[in-house]
Amino acid sequence: MTSTPPDSGTDEDLLVAGRALVRSYGHSPALRGISVGTRRGEVLAITGPSGSGKSTLLLCLAGILRPDAGEVWYAGRRIDTESEAERSRLRRTRFGVLFQFGQLVPELTAAENVAMPLLLAGVKRRPALTAAGTWLDRFGVADLAGQRPTEMSGGQAQRVAMARALVTEPEVLFADEPTGALDTLAGEQVLTQLVRVTRQAGTTVLMVTHDAKVAAYADREIVIRDGMADDGAPTSALRGALGRTGAR
Repeated sequence: MTSTPPDSGTDEDLLVAGRALVRSYGHSPALRGISVGTRRGEVLAITGPSGSGKSTLLLCLAGILRPDAGEVWYAGRRIDTESEAERSRLRRTRFGVLFQFGQLVPELTAAENVAMPLLLAGVKRRPALTAAGTWLDRFGVADLAGQRPTEMSGGQAQRVAMARALVTEPEVLFADEPTGALDTLAGEQVLTQLVRVTRQAGTTVLMVTHDAKVAAYADREIVIRDGMADDGAPTSALRGALGRTGAR
């Protein structure tokens, strides 16, 4: 028995999709059979109250967590059944991931943190650091290139983390509360830049947020409650493209 990607025969532009995803932590369900998909170049906001499952959904779609049941697809390729090495390679080459608190390496400078994805991909140190400097400048923190995370404010560190997430020019950016550590002005600056980069590069963005102002920057919004879409059904607005299960 084989499975077909959820965009098969319906939506050729669907890039990232989860179908009937289930995930629990012990006896506590986080996802209850939700399906969601996003098209190429789209900025999708995933919103909902705390504990609704939105971050778990993002981690499953990014290949960081495996769902207990269901399927995760990227560009017609099912990734939830792939090995951790294959999924890690995908995150290094095609995906960018940004967490709320940045998770910078404390021993490295800002420039070295941003350059790290390029260095892991085999880029020489000098061009990697040059690219890092360019991205730090785009987020207004070029003057922090030689500083370590412990010498930065929370907002500064998050801008460095955003630069790191985008330095490889990924096809998909997964962002979990990208402005959670920023004040209102800094958050608006980062989101304005994120939207500009998305439009210019055709980057697809899946963004978890609880902030309606942040969600307003997206092309489309889905609301998660108790591990399902807010209408109580297991599917999102793309149910026509995602609602099929089983073999073909």
